[in-house]
Amino acid sequence: MRGLKISKALGSGFSCNGNTVAYLCGSNGPLNGYGLDKKQLSKIPIQARPGPSISSSYSSSLGFTIQSAVLPTAYPYLLFKGITTFGWPTGYWFFHGIIDKLKHLIGSKSSQAMVLLAMGHDKSDGKIILDKETNKIIFSPPHDPLLPQKVKAFQKITRKLGGILFMSRFRSASVHLLGGCNASSDSSDGVCDPNGQVFDPEVPGLVHQGLYVCDASLIPCSVGVNPCLTIAAAAEHVCKDLVNNVLKYKTKTCTNSVSKVVDQNPPIETHDTLKSSETSYVSVKETLRGYIGGMPCTATLRMKINLQNSNDFDDWNYSIMRKSLLTLKGKVGGYVVFRAIEKDKLHVIDGEVKMFEVNYRTPYTQYMHYRLLLAAASGSRYVLEGKKIMNPYLFAIFSRKETTTLYVTFKRVSGNFAEDHHVGLNLKGKLKVSMIQLLKTLLSLEGNGKGRFLHLFLLHLLRTYILQIPQGIHKEYTPTDSYNNSYPISTFHELETGDGCIISCRRWNCGHSRLKFNEEKHPVLLLNGHSTESFCLPTEPNDLIRTLLTEGHEIWLLQPRLHPLNPSNNFTIEDLGRYDIPAVISKICEFHGPSMKVHVVAHCVGGLAIHIAVMGGHVSPTRIASLCCTNSSMFFKLSTLATVKMWLPLVSISMALLGKNKTLTLLDTSKASLRHRLLMYIARWIPRYERCTCNECEVFSGIFGNTFWHQNLTPTMHHWLNKQSTTKLPMAAFPHLRKICKSGFIVDSKGNNSYLIHPERMAVSTLYISGGRSLLVTPETTFLANKYVKLHQPGFRHERVVVDGFGHSDLLIGEESCKEVFPYIVSHIRLCEEGKDIVMINKEKKDGKEALDWAADPYRVASFSTWSSMSKLRLLGC
Repeated sequence: MRGLKISKALGSGFSCNGNTVAYLCGSNGPLNGYGLDKKQLSKIPIQARPGPSISSSYSSSLGFTIQSAVLPTAYPYLLFKGITTFGWPTGYWFFHGIIDKLKHLIGSKSSQAMVLLAMGHDKSDGKIILDKETNKIIFSPPHDPLLPQKVKAFQKITRKLGGILFMSRFRSASVHLLGGCNASSDSSDGVCDPNGQVFDPEVPGLVHQGLYVCDASLIPCSVGVNPCLTIAAAAEHVCKDLVNNVLKYKTKTCTNSVSKVVDQNPPIETHDTLKSSETSYVSVKETLRGYIGGMPCTATLRMKINLQNSNDFDDWNYSIMRKSLLTLKGKVGGYVVFRAIEKDKLHVIDGEVKMFEVNYRTPYTQYMHYRLLLAAASGSRYVLEGKKIMNPYLFAIFSRKETTTLYVTFKRVSGNFAEDHHVGLNLKGKLKVSMIQLLKTLLSLEGNGKGRFLHLFLLHLLRTYILQIPQGIHKEYTPTDSYNNSYPISTFHELETGDGCIISCRRWNCGHSRLKFNEEKHPVLLLNGHSTESFCLPTEPNDLIRTLLTEGHEIWLLQPRLHPLNPSNNFTIEDLGRYDIPAVISKICEFHGPSMKVHVVAHCVGGLAIHIAVMGGHVSPTRIASLCCTNSSMFFKLSTLATVKMWLPLVSISMALLGKNKTLTLLDTSKASLRHRLLMYIARWIPRYERCTCNECEVFSGIFGNTFWHQNLTPTMHHWLNKQSTTKLPMAAFPHLRKICKSGFIVDSKGNNSYLIHPERMAVSTLYISGGRSLLVTPETTFLANKYVKLHQPGFRHERVVVDGFGHSDLLIGEESCKEVFPYIVSHIRLCEEGKDIVMINKEKKDGKEALDWAADPYRVASFSTWSSMSKLRLLGC
């Protein structure tokens, strides 16, 4: 059932060694077939005691042997005299068992009794199989041609000794089970070869190395006598071959091994050390149900968690104040029912669990990791990986959901467990434990460490959700200048915008890389989000600038008036699209001529600004070669927490606290006014999904909300971002940004819809990218934008991508961004360079109705507000 290929003869050729069992009682003869109780044992001398289990034997000329046996006193011999047996001769046999038991209880002398066992030769054609539906053993006994003669022999003995004979009502009973894994010359007739090695039926003549059968199931027929010595002889024969194979294997694998030096003074194990090495464990049963890839799945698991003995856990106060608690590890068994993939159960053949694990990148968050290797009867192997995430978000409001929800991935693998060679199947989903099942799990804990396990479990919940104490050792990064030395050289340009503001930009020339390409490629303009650098990342080996340079593009990075280098105390997001972006595009045209087109890659606020520039008529779409936006578009849909913050008067309060200086200094080492310090203090207390030990990160995420998942960033990136890059936060544009957020799409500084009414200006190929694990901006932002441009500009190629596992800015600054996100951007730009940004329109589909079809965005459940947004798309374009 776990995928091992075995001969179809498994379970066939079963023999009962011709056994038939009977019970003779009520005899007046001195059978002496009862065992002795504790009182009798001390009074009766050894010569007068009953013999061993088999006390006498009689061989018949008909081909079978009958033996007598003694039953121990503790054995419930009354079972032989009941409704499942029949008595001979007929008469009062049905009540004999009750009467005999009453005599025994009142101390009266009981009648004599003994067990009779017949053995001989049956046809060895029995079968034993497992019914997978009921999970029960089905046994078909072998045919016994001598059974009538055995019954007659039992009756003859009964007549001579007197008494009543009891026998099984349904079939003969057996105590000598043989066969089922019969030895044979090939796999068609048996399961094992003559040396006991199990056949591999897929390759004729080969066996499963290291897998042997060496007990009675190897013997292919009945032997007619007590099989003990026969079984021992067969086992000894198998062991000789087994030992020879082991020696050959060790000779091959250990030829290059280095012999170990024996310690002349081994440590002496005292009573204390032996006591401390005792294993403390707890056994946990857990049943999870849910959907993986939209298909129902149930996992029934049994975990054995090892608890390390430590006196530290005995002190509650000390345990609370520790910097870190131990991760509990254990093995997992059980099975998974996933009928959509395999009709039979998927058995766990190797599983591990790590409870209360802490990632040093997220010291406030705890994880429970499950990793199971599953085997199916078909031979396929699967890996199920799951993770429970416990975050101190809004204290313990979500603790119930987080401790009972397992986020899983299900993959088909080939090869061994460690290598994980995935072969096609990769599903994701959620499995949950119900509250009733959770209570059952806690009540059914087993093992000598139940109390300690519950203590640790409650302690971790207290530290995570209530006290919010960071756990683990947070690795601090010591900054160096080594990463700056290898970064491509750029030139710095100052620009004066149409309203007289001084901004700047940086230009990277692809240099010798352009010689590799036949034609000159369009330059790429990069637009950052609010105050944060997302493209020029000196700490990362592969940021987007390096990636595009290798593609042969010239890079321009705009540093507008919301950049920390050029902070302004009076500006709006509209100013970026009206003045800053046209200024940098004009500068690019000075270098390459007025006919040069520009690829634009924008993030967050940069994406809002480029849409304001294009749809407001400040930049002609003929100047844009392609447009790519990450977590941004002409729409701007926020998460629930961010939406609540925007509807509260937090922005108004922040503006009042800032006073005339609208630029907030984030560095701890910088001097700040009392107003600014008060604002930063308030920001640290605003709820956010992930907390951080870095003060600058706490302030920034308190104002905006989390903009990235910490586990996606390297420690060097996190340090550089908070300590060197984002040192100032210009907040003058927050009132306008709040209007955009509350509207859900770009509006002017007065809150009027001045841009979405001009869809004809979006005549450009687009790519919208969202993070699948949304933090700040939801995937609905790109979903609505993609539908909007497909409806109003069907002649251009429009694409949308949602990348699982990423939040907001970690789409561009994440450790795996170069593998998971950048290929989409590069491919989009490459297709536009090849002239594949135009789409041929079918006349029958000119109305673009298909663009409004709710093709079920898989990353968001449809709500009333979403349907309303979709219904407004046509109105916004009128």
